[in-house]
Amino acid sequence: MDEAFDVLVVGSGAGGLAAAATAALMGARVLVLEKGDRIGGTSATSGGEIWIPRSRQAIAAGIADGADAVETYIRSVAGDDFNVARARRFIDAAPDALAFFERHADLRYALMPGSPDYHSERPGACPGGRSLAAEPFDGRRLGASFELVRRPLENALIAGGTSVCTRLDVPRLLMAGKRPRDAVYAAGLVARSWRDRLAGYSRGTRMTNGNALVGRLLLSLLETGVEIRLGHEVTGLHMVDGRVDGVDVSAGGRMARLRAKRGVILAAGGFSHSDVLKTQLFLHVARGQDHESLPPATNTGDSIRIAKRVGAGDPASMKQPAAWAPVSRVPTAEGRTAPWPHFGDKGKPGVIAVDWQGRRFVNEADSYHAFVAAMLAASNASYAPAAWLIADHRALRAYGLGAVRPYPWRLQPHLRSGYLQQGGTIAELASRIGIDAAALGRTIADFNRHAADGRDPQFGRGESLFNRRSGDPAWTPNPSLAPLDKAPFYALRVLPADIGTFAGLPTDEHARVLGTSGAPVDGLYAVGNDAATLFGGDYPAAGITLGPALTFGYVAARHALGAGWPANDDWG
Repeated sequence: MDEAFDVLVVGSGAGGLAAAATAALMGARVLVLEKGDRIGGTSATSGGEIWIPRSRQAIAAGIADGADAVETYIRSVAGDDFNVARARRFIDAAPDALAFFERHADLRYALMPGSPDYHSERPGACPGGRSLAAEPFDGRRLGASFELVRRPLENALIAGGTSVCTRLDVPRLLMAGKRPRDAVYAAGLVARSWRDRLAGYSRGTRMTNGNALVGRLLLSLLETGVEIRLGHEVTGLHMVDGRVDGVDVSAGGRMARLRAKRGVILAAGGFSHSDVLKTQLFLHVARGQDHESLPPATNTGDSIRIAKRVGAGDPASMKQPAAWAPVSRVPTAEGRTAPWPHFGDKGKPGVIAVDWQGRRFVNEADSYHAFVAAMLAASNASYAPAAWLIADHRALRAYGLGAVRPYPWRLQPHLRSGYLQQGGTIAELASRIGIDAAALGRTIADFNRHAADGRDPQFGRGESLFNRRSGDPAWTPNPSLAPLDKAPFYALRVLPADIGTFAGLPTDEHARVLGTSGAPVDGLYAVGNDAATLFGGDYPAAGITLGPALTFGYVAARHALGAGWPANDDWG
């Protein structure tokens, strides 16, 4: 006899775990199916921020924000792809979803009041208070299940396994060579990690960023008795009388059918590693070029493929089908390379980016997503998308660049490995990286002439609040701009990388998958990167992937169980 559950969740990232936790806390029998051998998907390796406008934390901090302003901002970035019903459901449900998980699933988030929306000049943008950061979590509370959580990216770990919190730890670690109290702090982090290793753990149990988010949601599932089956690939959806009634699963060479009485929720992470979908949706891939992909290799678009077999609509067309970040490839001791995402360093004063012709192509202080979108636009059939970050000595030692940490960390290992290139003059640096010296010289001379006055006539860098906050507040006259005039000079090559896909299945305000006719496919939901983004292929703030994933995971589970809206928590 087929096994039967109330709700089946496909995938174990933030959206899937949120849906499973919501359904389980409402008393449903829930099963989570994960294709890989670890829990957490892309969420576990992410920064863990969530974009939740009008949260309890924002209200407590006195941040004035309103639903109309949030809707205006979403409309301004989504453009023709704006879906008013989905946007309003997100705006209404997001703060309640976060409060629900805080009360019932031990989720802990802190406000990021200094993190403005990325398009801070757009109508409805907020100067800070919509993005929140995950608080660290003690992974020992998970018991043996701690080892089942996907490890952070190796470059996010120090000392062989110490997880570093972007908000709390990184500023202090960067000062460890200058302030004794920060050196002691850094030593304490490493010491705890080694104690964990001596206790038999594979890495430090202090979980931060996206790992902390996944760890807290996983603990809720463990406490409510939700079963998670790893190594289970969902190969199809089963229909009865026009309704999705369950899934077909492959595991260990055996096939099985599992029934879902109330709904199947797809949360398998998108299609970052689907050659077919990438060729269909990415122009540069269609012309024979590619990009790096940071999500797990198991994110192969399974949900889109199986949903289309039961009548789901095609992935939504949008200006950018993925969330982007530039990455450099860091040589490792094992002779491999590991990706290093560049989020903030490219916008520091004294750093610029140039293409293969030695020309600037972007406002470097804009978001990482906008940076790569411009990189892709600057490429063509002859020149694959890539760029060089250029810095002078002052900027490199003050802020670092990629895996190169600021003073007093040593430069020589990165110079020897070839990760970082150096030249005593701009012409020498150009020769080392294969760029025309005269062109690069003209670019830097023109940039320097205006940067000395705090201006960038070419791209307007430093004019927006987001640009200025991304720079160095102590630098004048513009925190975002400084001439590159202190020899020697340095260059670091960056490539485009997707950090998740945007072009998911079309869904309505209840997270129901929509069919080719526009009507919902009964019994089928999609959340996270399996659902089309709210933002039309834009990336308008920190946490705009995980915030909607948590929210629509909550919405989907409530709708599948008939709880409707607005929320009624008298059951728990």
